[in-house]
Amino acid sequence: MSIKIIEERLKEYAPISQRDELNAIKEIIQEIALCALARIDFFSIAAFQGGSCLRIVHKLNRFSEDLDFILFKPDTTFVWEPFLKALQLEFTLYNLEFQAIDRSKADQAIKLAFLKDTSFGKVLLFTHPRGPSDKQTIQIKLEIDTNPPAGSAFQNHFIDFPYTFSIVTQDLPTLFASKCHALLCRPYIKGRDWFDFVWYVSKKIVPNYLHLQKALEQMGPWQKQTITVSNQWLIDALIKKIETIDWAVAKEDAENFLRMHEREGLKAWGNDFFLATVKKLADSLPDQ
Repeated sequence: MSIKIIEERLKEYAPISQRDELNAIKEIIQEIALCALARIDFFSIAAFQGGSCLRIVHKLNRFSEDLDFILFKPDTTFVWEPFLKALQLEFTLYNLEFQAIDRSKADQAIKLAFLKDTSFGKVLLFTHPRGPSDKQTIQIKLEIDTNPPAGSAFQNHFIDFPYTFSIVTQDLPTLFASKCHALLCRPYIKGRDWFDFVWYVSKKIVPNYLHLQKALEQMGPWQKQTITVSNQWLIDALIKKIETIDWAVAKEDAENFLRMHEREGLKAWGNDFFLATVKKLADSLPDQ
């Protein structure tokens, strides 16, 4: 292993800007991290989920910055420490000096950790030169839900970089359910969520309603309430949420993770566009 493997991978992205190049480097780091986790059998207890899962496994056309996971079964004793040590060791094979930092809190189900590197600017050859004032740190956040909502379904997938390895992910209907939960319950605007929503609708993915209902009952405005998630319930909830969104803020967030030519699509964003997208979703849902 050497830094040359990362440089060759970076060339495949053909980045046209410094921001694209940094996003590509982060994604390469994410793939190496997944490889390291697979090597130590992490995916026997947990599954990959979230936007990075869509990007790396399903080729979503936006970059992502975090690695999100969910345990198969609740486990209050989970700790990141042994996995972080393995991740640090993996990156030394590529001449990168990652610091692994556990930021988990004992009273929280979501356990946080960070991978932080300041060496990449010294060892990598860039297409777009970086100066002293440019960002000199790569940081990848790792999150794992140690008290997962019930109802997930899972799939095995193969990743082919840095070599072929196997991981476990939530399946697409469950991933869409998790995204719907984020759309409806996140207390702040995250444009990436809405970008992903459009992607799911374009693929005619039907959400895993059982998982969505259990997630809604566990956290958010419907916490501990008795609700029945149905086609109409979801459509009504999305319409109500869309009417509260500041789309300028949402677009500003999303554009940071898109290549230049893909940012043009954000010009259509607004209530009318997303209400039309919800109608597409409604039309694609099977009768209940």
